[in-house]
Amino acid sequence: MAASISILPLHLISRLSMKKILFIQILFSLVLVPGHTQGTWSVAKHYTKAEYQVEMRDGVKLYTIVYSPKDQSQTYPILMQRTPYSIGPYGDRMKRRLSANEQLVKDKYIFVFQDVRGKYMSEGKFINMRPVLGAYDSKTDVDETTDTWDTVEWLIGHIKNNNGKVGMYGVSYPGFYTVMGTINAHPAMVCTSPQAPISDWFRWDDMHHNGAFTLPLCFNFFQSFGQDRPEPTTSSAPRLQYDSDDAYHFFLDIGPLKNINEQFLHGTIDFWNKLTAHPDYDAFWKSRNTLSHLKDITPAVLTVGGWYDSEDLSGALHTYETIEKNNPGIVNMLVMGPWIHGGWNFPDYNDPSRIPFREQDKYFYLKAIEYPFFSYYLKGKGSMELPEAWVFETGSDQWRSYSSWPPENVIHKEIYLNDGGTLTWSPPETPGQPYDEYISDPSRPVPYTASFISARRMYYSRYLAEDQRFASTRTDVLVYKGAAMEEAMTVVGPVDVELFVSTTGTDADWVVKLIDVFPDSATNLVKNSRGVEVGGYQMLIRGDIFRGKYRNSFEKPEPFTPGKVTRVKFSLPDVNHTFRKGHRMMVQIQSSWFPLFDRNPQTFTDIYNCDEDAFRKATHRVYHHPEYPTHLKLKILNRVSNSACASAPPSFN
Repeated sequence: MAASISILPLHLISRLSMKKILFIQILFSLVLVPGHTQGTWSVAKHYTKAEYQVEMRDGVKLYTIVYSPKDQSQTYPILMQRTPYSIGPYGDRMKRRLSANEQLVKDKYIFVFQDVRGKYMSEGKFINMRPVLGAYDSKTDVDETTDTWDTVEWLIGHIKNNNGKVGMYGVSYPGFYTVMGTINAHPAMVCTSPQAPISDWFRWDDMHHNGAFTLPLCFNFFQSFGQDRPEPTTSSAPRLQYDSDDAYHFFLDIGPLKNINEQFLHGTIDFWNKLTAHPDYDAFWKSRNTLSHLKDITPAVLTVGGWYDSEDLSGALHTYETIEKNNPGIVNMLVMGPWIHGGWNFPDYNDPSRIPFREQDKYFYLKAIEYPFFSYYLKGKGSMELPEAWVFETGSDQWRSYSSWPPENVIHKEIYLNDGGTLTWSPPETPGQPYDEYISDPSRPVPYTASFISARRMYYSRYLAEDQRFASTRTDVLVYKGAAMEEAMTVVGPVDVELFVSTTGTDADWVVKLIDVFPDSATNLVKNSRGVEVGGYQMLIRGDIFRGKYRNSFEKPEPFTPGKVTRVKFSLPDVNHTFRKGHRMMVQIQSSWFPLFDRNPQTFTDIYNCDEDAFRKATHRVYHHPEYPTHLKLKILNRVSNSACASAPPSFN
């Protein structure tokens, strides 16, 4: 997210004009944090602003703005953000907010903001998720790790009254740059906090989920963000103008993906051209995988993510997991909260569901986690008593702390699809009806949301907790429901899926959704100002899509043999959810999630460049047979054996 608009998530930025963004920034600066009002405390009163062109090792100069405390009686640590989204305002005007965390601003840091190479006022050429090329001491190769190193080296030597310590943080794309600053880190970089960081653009972040293309997100993002910039500028690239208030029909009417270039982009967006030229997980995408470089990490790391982040939920989880695996003994912590993308930075406006979450303190993360983390490592204040993992537990709606994530003491259980649309804890015993089937028609894809939203929006931010009753009534969605819970059960960590399927086509997508079904009697379950009917509510807990041709390898896709039973295995991203007593577990299976993800033609082809005649109806079967037992593997929390927070779940009717 942009330093100048750092309280806005990417999906909001995508559909707002710069004028509206600036207006919302000013509005948030007045109301976001309790006690912050214009006139009582201001950045301009306590900080001075200076602008620099910081030269990198190859001679390219990066535009950098520094806000230093006016009180020069002591030294201060540096807290840095690097962004591709503009660090403005430029010139004499000052930011009204230096951070979403007002406690940090009032506690006095040297705040540094930098336009990354090739964006806004910085020189050079911008490369999306620029691959790591060289070591910190390379004289010829430059990447985001060397640019961060060179910037820190310059800041330590040129900015007065710094204490020699640097921290770095950022959300989304700036989260990626924070990860880059964590790799081959400068000795002065003592702590970093990658927040919703991008980690792998093909397998699970932003652009693809398991090989399926995130259509509206990429279309709306790259039409402006992907435009080449001939010279440094304070302005953003213009967006396409088109008429549509209905994303579903807009993208359906476009037809095959290749029509986007022919009808709208006309070959002018270089990165769009590249991504459509690399349909599989080849060197182009692998070079942009940050995880392979997360070794020999020296800063303390606090990775932050949201359970309802449609963009980079997996990026946060995999970043933490990989650092933990490759760097034993370092300080490496995880926070996962009840947030949409970047929602922790605007807690009053974070709204992952039409049913409000019951957080006792929406500012818990900013006050009790982020503030003490930077205070301890950059200023030596307080004590570092944060747990390894702070994770919000949905369902019971409270924070839990663990010494590891996922928790170690769990019970492994499988839940099986069975006859009559049932879910059982034991596998099918008799052949019975060995499968359920449905016709998947690319001309009538299953929508991912019941809401009608503008095609200009990247996605509907609430869909990851949305009521799935709208989908369960379709004939091309299979529904399996378990018995009412006799006692509360908490599912933690990733959910492993093992499907046994067949198709009359040669390719297919498989969408699996884990759902919490509220009892019909749950009329007073929550204080509900929106009038949502919660009796029978089918709340999506976790869902994801898998492009079937990648079932054995993302590098080498394989067609399905029509009619042959085939195993498809993948994992849904982590959860931390309590199914309360009386609730039921549900699994829904379908083969499209449109237009969030592009349509699979259901023929084995290059989907980015195929024609309309490649799209065909197919009959898909999902098996629940003793020989082909489709099931989900769950990790059930053994709460007696875990050091979870002592607070008991709240009581509800």
